[in-house]
Amino acid sequence: MTAQNKDAEYLGRLRDYYAANRRIPSFQRIAELMGFASRAASSKLLERLEAAGFVERTPDDDAWIPSARFFERPLVSASIRAGSSESIEGTGAEPFLVDNYLIQHPSRTVMIPVKGDSMIDAGIHDGDVIVVERDREARAGDFVVAIVDDGFTLKELAIERGKFILLPHNKTYPIIRPKGELEIYGVMVGLVRRFAH
Repeated sequence: MTAQNKDAEYLGRLRDYYAANRRIPSFQRIAELMGFASRAASSKLLERLEAAGFVERTPDDDAWIPSARFFERPLVSASIRAGSSESIEGTGAEPFLVDNYLIQHPSRTVMIPVKGDSMIDAGIHDGDVIVVERDREARAGDFVVAIVDDGFTLKELAIERGKFILLPHNKTYPIIRPKGELEIYGVMVGLVRRFAH
């Protein structure tokens, strides 16, 4: 088997290294990671990955960096049932970039960690990271990050007697009825949760 036929495996090893170290390794380290006999083989691998769009040179041409495609993950074409089991073997997969799925307006989007359990009944848990879009029009039913009493809170925006209120999704927390004007920091547009550590 030629080295080029193993490029998907080599790319996987590079991605694992990048996840742990936040950089593309040196030619010498690539050779060690891949089991290459020389640094020249490392250079050729990066050139092939560059041609495929996974890595690129920095603007001043002094280092290799990952391209957006480097962070793609396979998205299986079949959905998985949450009820009875169904095989996904043999189904295709297309490239999937989490940023492209969650974020439509990068310059207006922030990620905010969740602390507390006031939204647990909506499936938003302590430790989750919410994706919040600033300068987006908030409507009743949206989950919003609002500024209340000089603090930030995540709640569902609702209307009661013509005024906006903030609904928790945990019966042990009270409804927030702002006395003055309600300031919305942003609208939640996505959520990230990690199960395994």
